[in-house]
Amino acid sequence: MNAPQRIGLFGGTFDPFHQGHLFLIQQATAQASLDRVIVLPCQISPHKSATNPTSFAHRLAMAQIACADSPNITVDDFEGHQPPPSYSWRTVEHFRTTMPESQLFWILGYDQWQALPRWANATYLAEHLTFLVLAREQPPEPRDGWKMLAITGTHPASATALRSEISPHFLRSDWLHPNVKNYIHLRKLYPPLPPIS
Repeated sequence: MNAPQRIGLFGGTFDPFHQGHLFLIQQATAQASLDRVIVLPCQISPHKSATNPTSFAHRLAMAQIACADSPNITVDDFEGHQPPPSYSWRTVEHFRTTMPESQLFWILGYDQWQALPRWANATYLAEHLTFLVLAREQPPEPRDGWKMLAITGTHPASATALRSEISPHFLRSDWLHPNVKNYIHLRKLYPPLPPIS
């Protein structure tokens, strides 16, 4: 009897999708022996409801471009078809239904791991997922009733920093896939911030 596929789910705003996201996927895949990772850009994060992200279509396209050379990564538009905000438990429920024989993992950062008990329907997530948590400065602490594996590694890329630094003359090429950088430039997605007066 074949072992169930080990599928990593990686949700986020991805505004934009950068090399740090890809690094985390690669580390999680190697350290947790994942067969495949599904990248899930959210429509509107319930944790960032006050922000105004780049359109879902652009964020989806940037993720697809960045992951195009990785055969074990799929970019899925499921959350773009759901009513906002994008709740992770609904996404997990969908993949449990469509891939009932798979073992599901959720890839996330340390800060998100700390906030997880406050997520909508957190007990459902705890019941059906193993969490792969990127450990940066400190290892994530275990939590009763939750399955967790710490993923080691670090990458300096930050979506917030990228959005604030993108301009017609400057873009951190080492933090973005070259084709994503071209996509951003051609569509002028992140205009430079006005100077501080």
